[in-house]
Amino acid sequence: METHAVTGAFGYSGKYIALRLLERGRRVVTLTNSPGRPHPFGDAVAVKPLAFSDPDGLARSLDGVSVLYNTYWVRFNHRLFSHADAVRDTLALFDAARRAGVRRIVHVSITNPSENSPFEYFRGKAVLEKALGQSGIPHGILRPAMLFGHEDILVNNIAWALRRFPVFGVFGDGRYRIQPIHVEDFADCAVALGESAEDRTVEATGPETFTYRELVAAVGEAIGVRRRIISLSPALGHLAGQVIGRVVGDVFITREEIGGLMADLLFVDAPPAGSTRLTEWARKNANTLGRRYASELARRVRRDRAYGDMPTR
Repeated sequence: METHAVTGAFGYSGKYIALRLLERGRRVVTLTNSPGRPHPFGDAVAVKPLAFSDPDGLARSLDGVSVLYNTYWVRFNHRLFSHADAVRDTLALFDAARRAGVRRIVHVSITNPSENSPFEYFRGKAVLEKALGQSGIPHGILRPAMLFGHEDILVNNIAWALRRFPVFGVFGDGRYRIQPIHVEDFADCAVALGESAEDRTVEATGPETFTYRELVAAVGEAIGVRRRIISLSPALGHLAGQVIGRVVGDVFITREEIGGLMADLLFVDAPPAGSTRLTEWARKNANTLGRRYASELARRVRRDRAYGDMPTR
């Protein structure tokens, strides 16, 4: 029985990858900084420390592992974490995998990464893709635009805002595109890459392409809440996001996220990798979607809580 390791199996996408691996009869290990977080696995998943500051310990956590699925990243810069930290730590993880003799790495990136990008998120992902390619370790790379599903943040918080405010502001004309993929379809893609023998990059997008304005309207229609959608300048939109963030004690949206959206970086011209339609999923989950705010910071700080059981304001 092969052992497969998943970073963050008690989190969001890592949880669904671990579930798929267990269904296939794999022995699963998670490398995590949240060993006390509630999870659905019981004793089925072994727990090892994600000890970036201890290279030898990190390599020991990967002893006997055949395939490593790396979901580790940070969404934005904060006083507690940064993109630069995430790049440094991921490079340490790749080196530990090489030293431990890991046969294959499946790494989560982003659509349209570029070392020349004006956005640190996309630059960092490009640096890691290049480093993985130069590591000599066989690998697969997943490039999702946006994940949705139970415990997601973006779609849930769009629905949350639609339920609470009389209008919804989009940045500029809102015509930049986005291709969301369901988290379980994403997990299927990850496991398929783990079972592959070739170096491959998969554009992990779903079957529906929306403009941002269309996405907001589709979520509103699904939950039965129709709001006027207005255009805001990026600066005013960011200011509104800061106000909401202070109210809920979170980072609602960043300038970089607004810039990446408006630069059309969450769209690729490639066949979809997933089959679940966001419009259908949102209608099926309309009773719960957006009822509670999903906090990124709470997930980072409250490591004793499951993702779906975070305190809200």
